[in-house]
Amino acid sequence: MRLYSETEVVARVEGMTVTRLRAFVAAECVRPSEAEGHVGYAEADLARLRLAAELAQDFELDPHASAMVLSLVDQIHGLRLALRRLGEAVGEEPDEIRTRVRARLRGPGAS
Repeated sequence: MRLYSETEVVARVEGMTVTRLRAFVAAECVRPSEAEGHVGYAEADLARLRLAAELAQDFELDPHASAMVLSLVDQIHGLRLALRRLGEAVGEEPDEIRTRVRARLRGPGAS
């Protein structure tokens, strides 16, 4: 796994400074990884830092507020994955069960 140093992160993420990066780390927007004795940031961390930097600039969010938004984004992604898996599981069931599930999802009184 390729890890990027602080200097590389600052060069690759628009609007990032070492001070801002360290503030995002302190707020737990990202957590540096360690591999082969090196500490750095993975490609996914760079994506999170890009979003955090955009939030900070566009909405004037401090690092802790950015961390909260990133946490909510993580939750949404987790829910989407769970719903996709649920849909796939229901799709593998017999027609009778799929029909009953659809009816239950529509709720009482729905046509």
